[in-house]
Amino acid sequence: MAATTKIPSVVLKSSSNECKMPVIAFGTAADSNKSSEETTKSAVLEAIKLGYRHFDTASYYGSEEALGEAISQALQLGLIGSRDELFITSKLWLTDNFPHLVLPALHKSLQTLKLEYLDLYLIHWPISVKPGNWKQPYSDELITTFDLKGVWSGMEECQRLGLTKSIGVSNFTCNKLDNLLSFLTIPPSVNQVEMNPGWQQRKLREYCEAKGIIITAFSPLGAKGASWGSNEVLDSHVLKDIAVAHGRTVAQVCLRWLYEQGVTIAVKSYNKERLKQNLEIFDWSLTIDDHQKINQIKQFRIVKGPVVSIGDLWDGED
Repeated sequence: MAATTKIPSVVLKSSSNECKMPVIAFGTAADSNKSSEETTKSAVLEAIKLGYRHFDTASYYGSEEALGEAISQALQLGLIGSRDELFITSKLWLTDNFPHLVLPALHKSLQTLKLEYLDLYLIHWPISVKPGNWKQPYSDELITTFDLKGVWSGMEECQRLGLTKSIGVSNFTCNKLDNLLSFLTIPPSVNQVEMNPGWQQRKLREYCEAKGIIITAFSPLGAKGASWGSNEVLDSHVLKDIAVAHGRTVAQVCLRWLYEQGVTIAVKSYNKERLKQNLEIFDWSLTIDDHQKINQIKQFRIVKGPVVSIGDLWDGED
């Protein structure tokens, strides 16, 4: 078996059995859904060989089937001893964001993944869109009332049934989390949001830390190359200078900075060398001066949302 990197974990306290979540997840969100199943499968297998044990997918990504096949192959090859060695996250899409569709949507994801349970199931966005195969961004007439209380009750039922060990949310603001915390029975373990040195989420980080909610940062490098991404993070002169000083890549500086903020990370790369480099962030540290420079980077939200009209999606928390 290939040598693997040991990745630190955090404990999800709202899970059914206080399960441990590795701090770095291999993200499988395809750029415009163009990554082939074979490409995704090969990358997942390579990631497992390198030491990745947390894999982030979603029904919308179209990567659940390839991920499931890769897990089956990894077991056959002896790369892992059992499925329990992995942490699998998936998400409830907007067109299933209704109380009566939560459980069927999770059952469908599990069937596609060929798994008996997830480790973490997230509400992908705090928006409901009329069921159907619509093109994005979704127009105003497709958006309908989001019954957070009813949907969260469905999420709690998924955890109680053992279909997922933990439940959480994605793209939730402090205000939306406040609303959720006012009526729930099982608190969210995780809030997965855009976060990187160019969008540092200071207010949300402070809020989630106080409430015991773990943040997972998506687009940790600004999603350079993606149709909705930006080059501003990886092209930052501040980050380039820090990288040179440490003999590291800009991507490694971004990931190390996130790790030092106490958040977890979902990062995507199908390149073997970058997959390896993304794990090489645990044996060195940024300096106080580095942090002060990063704190001065101009802030800019990249991800605007899957709808035409943003409305109160971000609750003015920019």
